Amino acid sequence: MTSSITSGEPNETTQAPVDESGADLSAQLEAARAEAAQLREDSLRERADLENQRRRMAREVEMARKFANERLLGELLPVIDSLEAGLSVQADTAQHLREGMELTLRQLLKVASDNGLVAVDPVGQPFDPEKHQAMSMVEAAGHAPGDVVQVYQKGWLLNERLLRPALVVVARHD
Repeated sequence: MTSSITSGEPNETTQAPVDESGADLSAQLEAARAEAAQLREDSLRERADLENQRRRMAREVEMARKFANERLLGELLPVIDSLEAGLSVQADTAQHLREGMELTLRQLLKVASDNGLVAVDPVGQPFDPEKHQAMSMVEAAGHAPGDVVQVYQKGWLLNERLLRPALVVVARHD
């Protein structure tokens, strides 16, 4: 036993496992490197896909923002046409001009209501500070205290959200 150790002869039982172990480790190392490279490629590909998706979404949001009013403005074109036609008439009566303006106003109000715009015209209703802005108070016979007596300027709601309050005169409390 001592002769094989001191003679310098390789010990087959200890050398073979070292060679197999080294080959196994090399194979495992190569497999781990290949897997790491594949994971790196997958990660870069996923990152690029996410970046492309982010850019695509940003473009879509920008296009939506840019053309958000397209439908509304398309619906306003007949109103513009009516106004231009009315202005092009040379010799006409004031009555015809008024009728044309009334028709154009009806067109405009229809487009507005189709897009969620509703007028706030509160004459005779109780004052509502959420929708009305009091400009003054007056003694008003025939009106309950706190009721709107007169409207200086209509208010407007857009899809049930206040766009502009109605400017009103309110009946004074006794």
